Amino acid sequence: MRLFSVGPGASDTATTSAAPASTVPETVPLPHPSAPIPVVGPGVGTGLRVPIAETGIRTFPLILGGAEFGWNADADTAIRILDRYVEFGGNAVHTADSFAAGRSEHIIGRWLSARGNRDDIVLSVRVGGHPDNPGLGPINLVRAVEGSLTRLGIERIDVLYLDGTLDDGSALEDTLATAEWLVETGKVRALGAFGFSAERLVEARILASAGYPRIEALDEPYNLMRRQDFEGDLRLVSAAQGLAVTPSHALEHGFLSGRHRSKQALQGVRGMQLRGNINRRGIKVLRALDLAASELHVPVAAIAIGWLLAQRTITAPIVNAFATDQVDELIQGAGVTLGRAQLAELTKAAG
Repeated sequence: MRLFSVGPGASDTATTSAAPASTVPETVPLPHPSAPIPVVGPGVGTGLRVPIAETGIRTFPLILGGAEFGWNADADTAIRILDRYVEFGGNAVHTADSFAAGRSEHIIGRWLSARGNRDDIVLSVRVGGHPDNPGLGPINLVRAVEGSLTRLGIERIDVLYLDGTLDDGSALEDTLATAEWLVETGKVRALGAFGFSAERLVEARILASAGYPRIEALDEPYNLMRRQDFEGDLRLVSAAQGLAVTPSHALEHGFLSGRHRSKQALQGVRGMQLRGNINRRGIKVLRALDLAASELHVPVAAIAIGWLLAQRTITAPIVNAFATDQVDELIQGAGVTLGRAQLAELTKAAG
C-alpha cells in the first residue's frame, strides 16, 4: 500500500500548513488583505508517527537530515526543502554541530524562528565532531551543546546524539554525568549515540542501571550497500536494549537513489569503489531497486528507504536532501510496502 503519491504528473494528496518560502525572512510576513484564503490542512503523513524508544517522543518514520544545508544547498533551497518535508507531515529534523561548520544549524534555526513551529518539530543534534569542541569530555560537551543551542536559537535539543567516533580519552561515565546535568537543566530531552560499538552501548546501559541517563537512540550508518557494521553484535545489542535505530547514510551518498550509474558519476560518490566485487554488487543492487520500483511505480530512492524500514529494529532513517524534488521521492519510502519476494531479491543482491 502506498500512502504517498507525489512528483510530476501525480496527484498531490498533501495539503500545506505553511507556504514554501524562497527566502529566509527574519519574521513571517502577514498575507495581504486581498489575498485569497488558502485551503489548508494537515499533511498526508501527519498521523504517521513512531516512538523513539521510551522517550515519549514520536517521530515521522523518515528524519530529514541537514548535512547538505549550507554546503550543497544554500539557505533559500534549504528552507524550501524543510517546508516541503513539513507539508507532507514530516516532523523530525536532524543536524550536527560539524555540518558545514555550523551553517546547517544557523539555517535550521532561522527556519524554526520564521515558521514559529519549534514545538511541532523533533529536533536532534549530533555533537562531538566540531573542531572547536571535539570529543565528549565534560567541558567540550557542555560548550558544544551551548554552541548548538545558540546557533539554532532554541533552548532545548530533543535528542542529543553523542558522537563516539573521536576517541579523546574521555571516560563514558564522565560523559553521561555531564549529559545528566544537561537533561536536568532542560537543555536536552533524551540521549542518542553515534559511532558507538556494541561494547560501549553495553557499558552505557550498565551505567544507566546505576542512575546515569539512558541512551535511547542509535545512529549507525546502514543501507543496502553498508550492512556489515550493523548486522551483527550492534543489531543484537540495539534490539536487547530497545534502542530506536535511526540510521544515517540511508542512500549511501546518493548511490541508492539510482542517480549515479556511469563510472564517471560513481567517481563522485564517496566511499564507492569502482573495482572488484563492490562495483559488481552495486550494479546488482541497482537492478533489484529498478525492478521493485517499476513494479510498485515509485522512485528508486523510495525502495531503498522502504527496505530499511522493513528491517528489524529500524525506527526512522536519517536522509539528507539538497533539492525539493528529492523530498518528493524520499517521502514515498515511508508509505511503500515491499513484498517478501522484493525484500528477498534486494537483500540477495546486496550480499
